[in-house]
Amino acid sequence: MQKLKVNDQVVIIAGRNKGKTGKVKNINFKTNRVLVEGVNLVKKASKPTQQNPSGGLLDVERPLHISNMALISPKTSKPTRVRIEIRDGKKVRVAVKCGSIIP
Repeated sequence: MQKLKVNDQVVIIAGRNKGKTGKVKNINFKTNRVLVEGVNLVKKASKPTQQNPSGGLLDVERPLHISNMALISPKTSKPTRVRIEIRDGKKVRVAVKCGSIIP
């Protein structure tokens, strides 16, 4: 079971985007990188195309390493680590800070 899933709310705890929050859009487990909505925007030059006839600079989201973010606890709305526990015969994700189950 993974500690982070798509659509989880996370906060960035290290790097240039420290303190920003967002929703997880994509996770690449091979490279341990996570794409977070609205975080780590970079400028990318694009040539003119039929969809974008003017071309120019675009803001593009780039993935961040999974170790630079923490899950936001649904109960306390603060960053927390995640623990995997077996409750009622099923594996569930549990917030370490408050002990609540993460859906």
